[in-house]
Amino acid sequence: MTSLLIIGATGAVGSRTLAAALADERVDRVFALGRRPLPEHPKLDARVVDFDTLDTVPPVDAVVCALGTTRRDAETREAYRRIDHDIVVRVAELAREAGATTCALVSSLGANPASRTFYLRLKGEVEESVRRVGFESVTVVRPSGLVGGERTRKNGLGDRLVEASAVIGPLVPARYRPVHVDRVAAVLLDAVLSPEAGIRVRESETL
Repeated sequence: MTSLLIIGATGAVGSRTLAAALADERVDRVFALGRRPLPEHPKLDARVVDFDTLDTVPPVDAVVCALGTTRRDAETREAYRRIDHDIVVRVAELAREAGATTCALVSSLGANPASRTFYLRLKGEVEESVRRVGFESVTVVRPSGLVGGERTRKNGLGDRLVEASAVIGPLVPARYRPVHVDRVAAVLLDAVLSPEAGIRVRESETL
């Protein structure tokens, strides 16, 4: 049996990862850290925390980092970096100190610390930082555009993208086709429940 820590559990990918983990008989406990409460579940220990002052996490076997924001919500590059890089890396470090040996991280297609694009450079930097934490197993998932999930379905964007991809899919290289959040969640969960030693990168076309 496995205990997991999830951050970003209220987001499109994180919420589906949480649901899958709670339904999986291989998982006996899930800890979710965030700024908003979550519905109760017998296997879930959800904690509302201030990430800026967080200095400890519960002992766990693995951590899933699905936390992220958008430039519009963050408003500044500094705030964007604090959420997408600093908080993610800090939680990864605390989880490792608490006994976690495995980490799965949501990144992005094109992530590269040398990129001229701020977003892709930031994602590349967080990948490098998490790799240096010292986990026995690290899986980086780099999806292209995401479809599905509560947030995208709220305004119908996910549904429109799914419909569009069904029509023009054959014309779009596999690398750039949108990926459903449920598929990303499944890959993340499999990565921490069946870990392989070393660092693995799952590019969008393999999801």
